[in-house]
Amino acid sequence: MTATLHGEPFGRTRRGEPVERWELRLPSGASAAVLTRGATLHRVRVPDAAGALGDVVVALPGVADYEAAEGYPGAVVGRVANRLARGRFTLEGRESRVPLNDGPNALHGGAEGFDQRLWRAEEVDVDGTPGVRLSLRSADGDMGFPGSLDAAVTYSLREEDGRVVLRLDYSATTDAPTPVNLTNHAYFALDGSGSVEDHVARFSASRYLPVDADLIPTGELAPVAGTPFDFTTPNRVGDRLRDADAQLLTAGGYDHCLVLDSPGSLREVGSVTGPRSGRTVTVRTDLPGLQFYTGNFLDGSWRTLEGRPVRQGDALCLETQLLPDAVNQPAFAGLGDSVLRPGEEFRSTTEYVFSA
Repeated sequence: MTATLHGEPFGRTRRGEPVERWELRLPSGASAAVLTRGATLHRVRVPDAAGALGDVVVALPGVADYEAAEGYPGAVVGRVANRLARGRFTLEGRESRVPLNDGPNALHGGAEGFDQRLWRAEEVDVDGTPGVRLSLRSADGDMGFPGSLDAAVTYSLREEDGRVVLRLDYSATTDAPTPVNLTNHAYFALDGSGSVEDHVARFSASRYLPVDADLIPTGELAPVAGTPFDFTTPNRVGDRLRDADAQLLTAGGYDHCLVLDSPGSLREVGSVTGPRSGRTVTVRTDLPGLQFYTGNFLDGSWRTLEGRPVRQGDALCLETQLLPDAVNQPAFAGLGDSVLRPGEEFRSTTEYVFSA
């Protein structure tokens, strides 16, 4: 069944810029809404095991709430997602520096990344169903990155064998060599409220990236076997969350990139199930990595649409991406090129498939 698409005003930024909200809705009532600020995934409503529709991502009430929120709720982050060591990299003999916004590192594109930008929205056709394409231009030197970059993400919604499929198609082109790594930073809570530590996760990832004290990958691609990062069989998120594991202690929980098996094609890479609602989100992607994050820095300062504070353990992120800090990590060669060059196009697809 085909979705409908509707756009409407959502408010204004602190600078007075208008923000739009675009909603994709299926005949079943399942829906997804995005904002032009940050290309943000604002709401996703899908049925539970009893057929009742409910929100499955953390949604904040208004533009001011998103502007005040640290943690990138629902946003598309870039130009380079995840942490960039010391905010530096060298391409073709030229060093570039990105403003530091995470201790000694640059996180998710720097202090004014794509999450804070206004994207331009337009309706497009995606395999016969409506989609909303959000695009922006990042100028040469933006946050220290070389080259002008034209980036876009297209959201579409469809039903597939009784399941709801939210699809994100990313693309980018440049006029000079530059690193690119785009992802969505939605916070999932499949039961709608309560802890996600009871959620059951499974990932097709036999390796993960250990991090140093600043949460930068060490360069090792470590086996998950025998560690709390082994989700190759289903496990409760909270079962090993508080183990005396050096990596969990360093990050304050899970905040690590899982190296996905069988990279290069759109394939199923994992799933998470909420036990109370019976909802499952299955992740498909053509990317080599998935940052699994348990909201370790959530401190209760966010309020949901219902007014509930959001704290650590209330939501988790499933950020499909190229491997973090890849431009500085020779060991990651062959697992996806993070450098985009003139004449090339970065393209990637991630699907979140909801069932109950």
